Amino acid sequence: ALTKQVVEYAHDHGVVVEAELGTLAGVEDEVAVEHGKESYTHPEEVEEFVSRTGCDSLAIAIGTSHGAYKFKPSQCTRNADGVLVPPPLRFDVLEECIKRLPGFPIVLHGSSSVPQEFVKMVNTYGGNMPDAIGIPEDQLRKAAKLAVCKINIDSDIRLAMTGTIRKYFAEHPDHFDPRQYLKPARQAVKDMVAHKIVHVLGSDGKA
Repeated sequence: ALTKQVVEYAHDHGVVVEAELGTLAGVEDEVAVEHGKESYTHPEEVEEFVSRTGCDSLAIAIGTSHGAYKFKPSQCTRNADGVLVPPPLRFDVLEECIKRLPGFPIVLHGSSSVPQEFVKMVNTYGGNMPDAIGIPEDQLRKAAKLAVCKINIDSDIRLAMTGTIRKYFAEHPDHFDPRQYLKPARQAVKDMVAHKIVHVLGSDGKA
């Protein structure tokens, strides 16, 4: 009922609405869901939800989560190098949702891959992010090819900027001009986003 009210108000003002069905673990906009209390989207509910709310796109829950700690270590395995390997996403849920909503825009929230080079950079230069882990890029590529039209990667952008700024200040402790430290930080974000667009999200040339 609430989503429908939002949709009606938004549409009256020429605004599209992205609704969410299912819950993701993590924290976003001061709303917190503990790991273990998240819930996958039930594909049998998506048709009625979209029809009754009139939403323009639908974010579904298939195992992603908000933030830079998408899985607890206990949910993962470790490879020979001791690096955490996260569990696979529920592509069966995604595929069934696509089947029930052919051509309808599907979205994935909480889908940052948490690049380990930036996690290492943060930790090397004074940060403390043990066992930060995200969604492997190969799984995001698969999701994009399966008709997911929008994949949210905000944490990756934050990591690129924060890691680069930490490194800059460690190497230039006497600097204080934002124009100096924001320049490499912005470039790191640009490079990372370009990589995502071309090699992960499949959105190159689709603007």
